[in-house]
Amino acid sequence: MRRKPRIPPSPLPQRDGVDPVRVRLPQAGGWATVREHLVERLAAGTGVIDTMLADGLIVRADGRPVDPATAYEPGMFVWFHRELPDEERVPFAVDVVYRDAHVVVADKPHFLATTPRGSHVAETVLARLRRELDIPALGAAHRLDRLTAGLVLFTVRPEERGAYQSLFRDRLVAKEYEAVAPYDAGLALPRTVRSRIVKERGVMAAQEVAGEPNAVSRVELRDHRDRLGRYRLMPSTGQTHQLRVHMNALGVPILGDPLYPVVTGPVPAGDFRRPLQLLARKLEFTDPVTGRAHRFVSGRELQAWSAHDDWAR
Repeated sequence: MRRKPRIPPSPLPQRDGVDPVRVRLPQAGGWATVREHLVERLAAGTGVIDTMLADGLIVRADGRPVDPATAYEPGMFVWFHRELPDEERVPFAVDVVYRDAHVVVADKPHFLATTPRGSHVAETVLARLRRELDIPALGAAHRLDRLTAGLVLFTVRPEERGAYQSLFRDRLVAKEYEAVAPYDAGLALPRTVRSRIVKERGVMAAQEVAGEPNAVSRVELRDHRDRLGRYRLMPSTGQTHQLRVHMNALGVPILGDPLYPVVTGPVPAGDFRRPLQLLARKLEFTDPVTGRAHRFVSGRELQAWSAHDDWAR
């Protein structure tokens, strides 16, 4: 069995809580220089790579700058800082509900991405917490959708991250969500929804397709009033948009959902009205490092239930 290559530590520090980009040069390829490969791979725009090389912004493992003539070496690592996009600040705080030497549990607001991705980089829970808590090595053990609020588990020590990630992979975390959606007196609840969900790259909405179920959700009605229902959702799997897809399939799509049942146009930057009414309410697990039993509860409330008229404006 071929061993994975040892990844050397980054020679560049974080910037605004964001790690530098690491690129490993493939073992096979016809590139004569590192420059040729980066121009082809990164598609960064005409002249961008050349400017970065000229300014010494792309470096080797030992911190020395890569120059335009640096020969291509299979397996070589290089690092650089991405140009951060202009991001609209999400004007809501990230609440830390628990912190010890191993984990941080955050209660994230709607509209804030969990980790850097796409156009959301510095304005993410991970980058904010790295800056605010001064924990550069902080990592995410799992993720919530940007539009979903609630509890997210982060790890303090990189060497322990895999142990906490395995809790989610092996379904050893009891997760409970809360949602506000239309009330349907004819919908028999509680029930367990099972289906096969597929999310294609580049397609915004996930789809239910025929085949062996890979997504399982328990759906219960907690309360209802004024044609609204307050639901308790307990997923035992973690497919992309799983709860949103299952609620839509039941005919009660979650309020504020821009993808289900219909994909709507993009919301203008800075428009934080009508957040998706989905909240990761509880996390419960046994700590794989300390053996301690943890149970965390979000302190957030879903506005469409507590103050529907304000939410609907």
